[in-house]
Formats: sequence, structure tokens, C-alpha cells
Amino acid sequence: MKPMRVLVGCETSGRVRRAFADRGHDAWSCDLLPADDGSNRHIVCDVRDLLGDGWDLLAVMHPPCTRLCNSGVRWLTTPPPGRTKQEMWSDLEDGASLFSDCWNAPIERVCVENPIMHKYAKELIRDYQPPAQTVQPWWFGDPAFKATSLYLRGLPLLVPTNKLVPPAKGTDEHKRWSKVHRASPGPDRWKMRSETFQGIADAFGDQWGGLASGQVAA
Repeated sequence: MKPMRVLVGCETSGRVRRAFADRGHDAWSCDLLPADDGSNRHIVCDVRDLLGDGWDLLAVMHPPCTRLCNSGVRWLTTPPPGRTKQEMWSDLEDGASLFSDCWNAPIERVCVENPIMHKYAKELIRDYQPPAQTVQPWWFGDPAFKATSLYLRGLPLLVPTNKLVPPAKGTDEHKRWSKVHRASPGPDRWKMRSETFQGIADAFGDQWGGLASGQVAA
């Protein structure tokens, strides 16, 4: 089967890039920051600089979403200390522009990860469509809570591979599963909250890599 050319945007961990590369695909990642694993298959740039380079699949894992998601809509009317309302709306427009450019990229198969968006973001995004599905790490064998919404074009829904049984609320185990949401404020909090869990990355590689590479070969 002919391998796909896969671009993984907004990723520094390399997990999704490696998931496709390990399955024989020509996979690259890019971000404004260097790759954590020092890979020479990582490009330091804006993902939009690469969208027209003939990719078969685009997976944008962690585009800046602070101003797009429901949890941050309150800042559009009451900015946090030190910020202005104009800055908040400017950030929203920048985030919506990035999402729009990736979602409408000239690529047959597209996945963009993002939380559920508020109405202002939806109005700004070109050709907006609701997320195809929202998955959890524990559907794929990782004991953790982190709702991840996937906006999909030309790709099937992910099928759970190893569903765990979530612990009861209030237990110590439930707290451990909630480590992403309970992470203490600090310079690395954003990084912990943005990394793709290994089980989900493997599902991308197995389910989308297998299907799409067969289509390419045809």
C-alpha cells in the first residue's frame, strides 16, 4: 500500500506523528516550538505555511483554543486583569482564522481537535460544522478524563479500542483520572493539558492510517 503524506499540526510531543510513522507513513509534525523528541521530521513554523504542500491527511491536534471554547467565553465581556476587551476579541478572531484555514485546507482528510465552541466562534469560522464526536482517553486504555472533540472531514469516527470503567466520583482514583483538569497553575500547565494520550494517538494511526493508506493505494 502506498504510504500517506501526513501533517500533524500544532504538536510538540510527537505522539501522533510517531503513530503514523510507525505504521509506514511519511509523517511530519509542525509547531511554533521545537519537538520534544528532537525529531528531524518536525518543522518549526505556522501550520498554515504548509497546508498547500500536497498532504493526504492533516491532523491539527492542539490549535490555540482559549478564546474559542465555551469555558472562556466570559472573558469576551469581562476581560481578565491586565487585558482589554479589544484584545480578547482580537485573540478570538486570530483563533477562528487559524481554525478556519486548517478546516478548509486543500487536503482530502482533515481532523482538527478543539473543545466545544461558543456561538461567537462558530459565527467567525468559515464553513463551520459541529464536531463529529467527542472522545475520552479511557475509551482507548488510558486512565484519564479529558473530553476531546474531533472535527472531521473525510475521516470516519474513531472506534473505542479498550474501554475502561471510570472510577466513582469522590474517590482517590477519580482524582488521579482527573489530573489534567486538576493540574496546578504554572508555566507547563498548558503543555500537560494539550498532549494527546497514547491510546488516542494509536487509534489515529490504526484506524485512519489503515483506511486512508488503502484509499491512496487505490
